[in-house]
Amino acid sequence: MQNNYYSIYPCINIYEKPSTNSKISSQIIYGEKFKVLRKIKNFYKIKTSYDRYIGYIKKKKFINKINPTHKIKVLKTKIYKSNQFLPFSSEIKILKKKKNYVMFKKNKWIKKKDIAPINKKEKNFVKVFKSYLNCKYKWGGRTYQGIDCSALVQLFYKFNNKFFPRDTIDQIKYKKGNSKKKKFKIGDIIYWNGHVAVCINSKKLIHAYGPKKKVIIMPIKKTIKIIKRTANLKVKKICKI
Repeated sequence: MQNNYYSIYPCINIYEKPSTNSKISSQIIYGEKFKVLRKIKNFYKIKTSYDRYIGYIKKKKFINKINPTHKIKVLKTKIYKSNQFLPFSSEIKILKKKKNYVMFKKNKWIKKKDIAPINKKEKNFVKVFKSYLNCKYKWGGRTYQGIDCSALVQLFYKFNNKFFPRDTIDQIKYKKGNSKKKKFKIGDIIYWNGHVAVCINSKKLIHAYGPKKKVIIMPIKKTIKIIKRTANLKVKKICKI
């Protein structure tokens, strides 16, 4: 079975195993494409098209085509006539426009100012990362409701229509760099085994940090010392965004 589908839900959990008691390893956001590899009871084994991530999602109704025209450029945008929000980088197709609103699904409207054309690039990565400040840290999370360190970096690339791996283990291999740097610059990505942070200037970094349970800005050198002391991890690679 090899079928392509698109998610029509703000966020869907991807589980490691076909069970909701299993660990959440990632998430699919609205408009993301995936392939169903096989059916297992109430689950689909899937492979995402953007980052080729494999896992299990609960069976739901999906659609075969969206042909997105726009994407969400803010942390979240309210879906009117519902209690839901679309997260950053969700991809939609505009069906109708009315004053300051656009309809992307039957009777589902969002503010026009919260969207950008699908090919729009955002070079200001500091602005993107700072929009997640104080969002809850969540293993496997990819939205304002909870996000992990590697998703924070990946979503910036996704918004800019560039491939970037989902997990730090693959991100480290994907990016060229070294571990010897002593002076840091804005845009430096710092990798440890299982963790990543991004420098927002020469003194401070931002990351979704498990011990603090949120996305937080911290001093670069102090963070390196804390991670060495508490997790016994040295910096593995430093590269440019």
